[in-house]
Amino acid sequence: MAQPQLRPQAYRQPHPKTDATFNNSSNAPGAGATPPQISRPPSLSRHASPTRSHSNTDASDRATAALVRRVLCPHVHAGSTEPRPIDELLPPLTSSNDIDLQLYAIIAIIVKELVYSWYGKITPDQAFVEEVVRIVAHCTRALEGRLRTVDLEALVFDEIPELIESHVLAYRISHPPIPSPLNIDPHIVYHNLHPHPALSPIPTTTKESTIVDQSKNEVAYRQLLVQGALAVLLPTEDLENVFLTTLVADVIGEMILGNAIGGKASEGWFIWSSIVKIVDVIQARLDPTRIRKASGEHESHTRSRLENFGLLSETGRGQSTEKAVSIPPSKDVLRSLDSKLFWRILQYGYLTFLTLRFVILGLVATFSQSRQPLSSGLKRKTKIADGVETPPIAKIVEPPTPPRPLLSFRVFSLISVLLNVPLRMPWLSGSLGLVQHQLMHGALKVGATDGLLNQYIHHLLTTHLDPAALLPALLSTLRTTFFRNSSLPLPSSPPPSPAQQKALKRACARSLVSLFPVPILRRFFGIVGEMGTADAAAAGNRDGGDVAREEEEAVLREIEKELEVWGDGYLNRHVAYAVLELVV
Repeated sequence: MAQPQLRPQAYRQPHPKTDATFNNSSNAPGAGATPPQISRPPSLSRHASPTRSHSNTDASDRATAALVRRVLCPHVHAGSTEPRPIDELLPPLTSSNDIDLQLYAIIAIIVKELVYSWYGKITPDQAFVEEVVRIVAHCTRALEGRLRTVDLEALVFDEIPELIESHVLAYRISHPPIPSPLNIDPHIVYHNLHPHPALSPIPTTTKESTIVDQSKNEVAYRQLLVQGALAVLLPTEDLENVFLTTLVADVIGEMILGNAIGGKASEGWFIWSSIVKIVDVIQARLDPTRIRKASGEHESHTRSRLENFGLLSETGRGQSTEKAVSIPPSKDVLRSLDSKLFWRILQYGYLTFLTLRFVILGLVATFSQSRQPLSSGLKRKTKIADGVETPPIAKIVEPPTPPRPLLSFRVFSLISVLLNVPLRMPWLSGSLGLVQHQLMHGALKVGATDGLLNQYIHHLLTTHLDPAALLPALLSTLRTTFFRNSSLPLPSSPPPSPAQQKALKRACARSLVSLFPVPILRRFFGIVGEMGTADAAAAGNRDGGDVAREEEEAVLREIEKELEVWGDGYLNRHVAYAVLELVV
């Protein structure tokens, strides 16, 4: 009997779109050929993802579409009065129009800088560019088709975290807290733990030939990787065009893999600056007033209601402030403290209510879904007419292996390793491991594959982490980061100086500190026992503000030590290429 699917496949399918097949015979390029027409209804071409906020993205999308038309469709862009949608002019790259727009913007920048710089001097014909776009469209559609068969939950929350966890552990082994008397190069230790052919021999400044050999091996590895991917993704007739495949392989291998993934994106300063940007986005969602404060509108929000209605002047406010400095605390001050405590309790109560509401609604949605445990099909028996149970037929095909529970994914182990919980708080690590074991293998088994908690986590992931809604914003951020002003970065642009990199690391540590309460961080890093505020105040030797600043500085130093894991670009390329091989 066919076993029911525990995880529906619908969340892996992109948004519906018309047929993405591009016919080579009907759109053969020629001299002065116009961009290929796609048989897609205008109603579908103008359909966008409902989860996007059009009020914030319309202007950016119009500018992006103008860039794509100007570079990839110059003939249509010059002779048209009303611009046509991009998906009616160019072959579809994926099943989402929003993702196509961002991908075509990246392709337009690369074509403008790397192809038109020499091809435009030879001929104004667009046939060659159309062939390049068609090959890229074949690759993206084939890659999307392969990704539909992949378990994205296991890939993102289990396999990739496992590679990152091994990188962190190998880095800490190669960089012990107490220096070894043998004076071994950390690169050698790390490379022996995670060898990679593209990153050998280990480059050393004492022997310059190793740097040249390693660079050649890395270039050859990228070309082999791209050529192998093209052989799998492209049809046979496109592989026979050696010139186009060579050009596409060079662009992907050197521009995307070499300069981006294996270059800038693997440097520690870039990772730290990316963390700062991610934290800013999280804080903007948690506290929208931060954006208004950054734009200079916070002054009207900090004023009291009496000042907003003109019942209290600014001078009066200043005078009252000066008087408050000279007057000792009174009943009014105590009353304001009681009011502040009341509103703080009300705020935390409302936050608790929202949390419970979120959990209850998720559980209700989980119960409302029709689900049947996989284990029920494995224990089913057949019955004959007289009601006697008989064992199932021996020739029945073995049922598929049930999927792993989400609580067993390596993302939880990765968080523990990144925070160094087994070393800082072994009791906490053991307690969490015991709770995890009881949830998956205990009496109730709520965290097992058929458990309620597993279904609830899966419902949250499929609801709030939709790839079709997250990828457009992610691609737009990557494009603005790597291609500022819609152009390639200058090859001679130097990396940040050591002082600037140190400032970036400190800014990254401060941004991470802003996400958590400072008392919890002091307790986690064991700083309260060393320099407690209460002990210092009792001693009377230092001011309370000085002690708080010293504790904050100690917390920042501890976080900077953990951020050093991403400070070596050569070691980061090991995990970057490992993740790339896993995805491809």
